[in-house]
Amino acid sequence: MMQQTKPTLSTASLLWAKIGFLSFGGPAAQISLMHRNIVEEKGWLSEQQYLNALSFCMLLPGPEAMQIATYVGWRLHGVLGGLIAGILFILPGAAIIFAMAALYLSFGDIAIFQTLFLGVKAAVIVIVIEALLRVSKRTLKSIAHWLIAFFAFIALFFMDIAFPFVILAAAFYGFIFLKQETAGNVTVPLEISPWQSLKTVLLWSSLWFLPLVALYLFSSHAVLLEVGVFFSKLATVTFGGAYAVLSYMAQDAVQNKEWLSAVEMVDGLGLAETTPGPLILVTEFVGFLAGARAGLEGHSLMLGFYSALITLWVTFIPCFLWVFTGAPYIEWIASKKRLSNALQAISAAVVGVILNLSLWFALQVLFQDVQKYQYGILGFWIPNIETVDYIALMLIPIAMISLLKLKQSVLLTLVLCSFFAFIL
Repeated sequence: MMQQTKPTLSTASLLWAKIGFLSFGGPAAQISLMHRNIVEEKGWLSEQQYLNALSFCMLLPGPEAMQIATYVGWRLHGVLGGLIAGILFILPGAAIIFAMAALYLSFGDIAIFQTLFLGVKAAVIVIVIEALLRVSKRTLKSIAHWLIAFFAFIALFFMDIAFPFVILAAAFYGFIFLKQETAGNVTVPLEISPWQSLKTVLLWSSLWFLPLVALYLFSSHAVLLEVGVFFSKLATVTFGGAYAVLSYMAQDAVQNKEWLSAVEMVDGLGLAETTPGPLILVTEFVGFLAGARAGLEGHSLMLGFYSALITLWVTFIPCFLWVFTGAPYIEWIASKKRLSNALQAISAAVVGVILNLSLWFALQVLFQDVQKYQYGILGFWIPNIETVDYIALMLIPIAMISLLKLKQSVLLTLVLCSFFAFIL
């Protein structure tokens, strides 16, 4: 096992910037990318520390990959390190989403951008498969762990059970039924007081809500406060990432508030899927269109920018609140036998979560038409074979050879697949 090292802040910041630009493909690929860089290549965290952080972040609302980055940054360099890691994780994708949203508002089409990222999406399928193999090998240590992963996958993919219930059920099962001797024997002392935790909650809650108060008191644009309040509510229920709340967001933003059309909502999700950063950045696209169309003469890029900015603020500031409040407790929790068993069960369930995301993402990339059919309590995603994307299908073996056989870097694999996508 690689000996753990602690990098300088500048070294860590450079890696976070790199990860921010390469974080394509949603949480499964992003979790894999960070694991590859932080645990395997750099040795900044041990395998178990990373899995503990992953299990904890799965319990939080918001994008778990961004929260893991924030936690690792905090663990290495305190609050400043966590801020740098979290911001650099989302900044490249947020900048691209804003630029493309502005072009979308002007020209009404982002198909060309989605085409440019086709090679990236095909490569991401292989990246996710690699992550699934690696995480399952290290996490599924007993028959009980395999069963937890299996039932988590069935519950999510076929039964459409809400993500928080699956994770909480796994935690409950681990806490009550898993053998206690599987946990660590060394108790880690808790080095934070309840008062310190309360100060953290008050500070980040103030940062979250003060801009909304300022908008209420001083802004002449009602849409900015409306957007801020709407996405603040969303930030507290985004368990399981963007897909888990897409229907709720679409219903309210499309049907009730009429900020954008259903087709535009789908385009926004497609844009978030094909650019780096967490998929929840689709909220920035929605916020931008809401603000821009509330401007003078129906269109205002500047108001759209302010609306996108407030959307990003109320979407991601809560993530820092959850992580900075809970981070000091993760290793203490992992050292407690029953709590450690609960975390191990969550880690096993995460394998099922990644498999669920992997299959869903692969179906969306490889087929233009995928429908869900319900048979009693079970739902089945069935692709229309006639809509298969042969280019994406041909790119997958290229990604497999590069990543799995030749052991090339993620960056080189993404560039290689994008090049062949362009040629094809």
